[in-house]
Amino acid sequence: MPQTYPMAIHENLLGGPPPTHLPDDPEPRELLAAGTPATDVAAKYPTSSLAWARLADEAYEAGRVVESYAYARTGYHRGLDALRRSGWKGHGPVPWEHEPNRGFLRALHALARAAGAIGEQEEYERCSTFLRESSATAADTLG
Repeated sequence: MPQTYPMAIHENLLGGPPPTHLPDDPEPRELLAAGTPATDVAAKYPTSSLAWARLADEAYEAGRVVESYAYARTGYHRGLDALRRSGWKGHGPVPWEHEPNRGFLRALHALARAAGAIGEQEEYERCSTFLRESSATAADTLG
C-alpha cells in the first residue's frame, strides 16, 4: 500500500502558483496614516507603491487625470518590481488581506481607473482583469 502524507495547509489544490506576500514596509503606511503629505512620503520612500497610489488618488479626485495616470503607473511598476523580488512569476494571487500588498493593488486599480478616464480602453481592460485575477477582494473593495 502506498504511503500517504498529510496535505500541508498552505498547499494550493488548484495547482496554481502560491499567493505572493510582499514584505512589510510600515514606515510609508504609518506616515500616510499620520497625515504626512503623499508627495513627502513618495520622495522619502520612492519604492512605496502605496505612496504613489495615494498621489494617484489625490490627483484623480482633483480632476488631474493625466497626472493620476502617471502616478499610478509609477506605483504599479514599483509594485511589479517588489512582486518579482518576492518570487512572483507574472501571475497568481496577490491577496488584499495581506496589508503590504495593498499599495500595489491600489496602484493597479488607480491605473485602470485613469486609463479608462483618458480613453485607453485596452489598458483599462487589461489592468481591471489583472486586478480581479490578482485579488477579487481588492477589485470588489476598490471598485
